[in-house]
Amino acid sequence: DVQLQASGGGLVQAGGSLRLSCAASGFTFDDYAIGWFRQAPGKEREGVSCISSSDGSTYYADSVKGRFTISSDNAKNTVYLQMNSLKPEDTAVYYCAAADPTGVGVPFQVYEYDYWGQGTLVTVSS
Repeated sequence: DVQLQASGGGLVQAGGSLRLSCAASGFTFDDYAIGWFRQAPGKEREGVSCISSSDGSTYYADSVKGRFTISSDNAKNTVYLQMNSLKPEDTAVYYCAAADPTGVGVPFQVYEYDYWGQGTLVTVSS
């Protein structure tokens, strides 16, 4: 049974930091890409940051480059998203997802991901 458990969301002031965790089980972690996506009220779900568990290659959305860092602990089957310098526009439900990569590079589109965890809410106050 594939499971992805996201945690670490909360309420933080603008400029603050949070670290999200995504604990994965039920599949061969090293073979998959893990992505963080977010969905704000009234908006479509979008890719935030993704990482290939096999070679560590990463993707960042332009809106989070330089502020967010994705990392993977393969021994723990866990991916982290360190979010610094948070802005009110980062407010959203954050989801982690797993993809079995079939192409070149790290997948970062919603449709490329096969398995999804429940979301964790991040609220950034101004």
